[in-house]
Amino acid sequence: MQYRRSPKIDADLSVLGFGCMRFPRTLAATDMTKTEALFREAIEGGVNYFDTAYVYPGSESATGEILAKDGLRERVYLATKLPRQLCKSHDDLDRIFSKQLERLKTGYIDFYLIHNLPSLFYWQRLVDLGIEEWIAEKKQSGQVRWIGFSFHGAQNDFIELLDVYDWDFCQIQYNYLDENYQAGRVGLKAAYAKGVPVIIMEPLRGGKLATGLPKEAAQILEQADPQASLASWAFKWLYDQPEPSVVLSGMNAPEQLRDNLAVAGQAAVGMLGSEQKGVLEKAIELIKATYRVPCTGCNYCMPCPHGVSIPSCFSAYNARTTQGLIVGMSQYVTSTAANRPGQYSGAANCQACGVCLEKCPQQIEIIEQLKEVKKHMEPFWFKLALKVLGAISK
Repeated sequence: MQYRRSPKIDADLSVLGFGCMRFPRTLAATDMTKTEALFREAIEGGVNYFDTAYVYPGSESATGEILAKDGLRERVYLATKLPRQLCKSHDDLDRIFSKQLERLKTGYIDFYLIHNLPSLFYWQRLVDLGIEEWIAEKKQSGQVRWIGFSFHGAQNDFIELLDVYDWDFCQIQYNYLDENYQAGRVGLKAAYAKGVPVIIMEPLRGGKLATGLPKEAAQILEQADPQASLASWAFKWLYDQPEPSVVLSGMNAPEQLRDNLAVAGQAAVGMLGSEQKGVLEKAIELIKATYRVPCTGCNYCMPCPHGVSIPSCFSAYNARTTQGLIVGMSQYVTSTAANRPGQYSGAANCQACGVCLEKCPQQIEIIEQLKEVKKHMEPFWFKLALKVLGAISK
């Protein structure tokens, strides 16, 4: 494992971090046996940064239970997040934080983030609640070691947020397809110039850079290096740059973890040669020509009050454009329950209420895109088929 250190933080952080949003699951619950095995193997492999959040269903509790065993908590840096949307009063800050300590079975948080802080407007709301004094108290008491924020918003807003407070670190979405999206490379370099460590999320764009590439793009990468996984290209692209401190990966299988550990063990600035960069650039051109919706499957838009499975709709729509009509339609039918009585959750359910729009960290025009999904994924015969199958009643 390779480690990186920032002037602002007295800690050697593993370049690979464990993202705790997508644990292995058994039906609707976290598979604790599999998750614990992954945690232990990751820690033995040198991973020392674990990232969870208050709003990740069951994640904090599962993380806390596992890390509390055999002193694992003291071997890692633990990151979690304050859900700013749920903070309506100063009392909410303490109430939520206390609950997080309880769930995580710990007396302190190493890296504490304000979750999804998109602009100065929302920062000022927290300031009005006394967030600055609250942070100072928590740091003085030792309950919070370092304070930061995760970001989904416009690049200019990110630059402004960097300057409004003396942040210890920040977290942004960044990968080879999102180089100029949200904070982007400009934001990454701005944070680095200020000495603010940057934690990278969505390095695989919700897994799509590992398993959802167009065939032509995948073939280019596989031919260039038959031994390298598609995911490894995305991680190498990030490690090749000096600015990222930690790259988070939501690993839920041993094979994913081991592949990521192998790449992280070789992580170094300049690890991609000019020939490899040229190959990746060709693949990127092919990928960008096929994706219709830049959805990462984060599920922040869910639940939809009208029962639309928004990420599933977009995933199937993108699959149609990258892998063909049969694959796309098959995914759409199964993922929207169009083949199960009374459970249809496809694009036609959208009532354009707009609840999802303010939740989307990618700032996708969800309503308009769902209209496109309906147009291309639900031809004239589709509704009739839903009635025959009993998925809808009218």
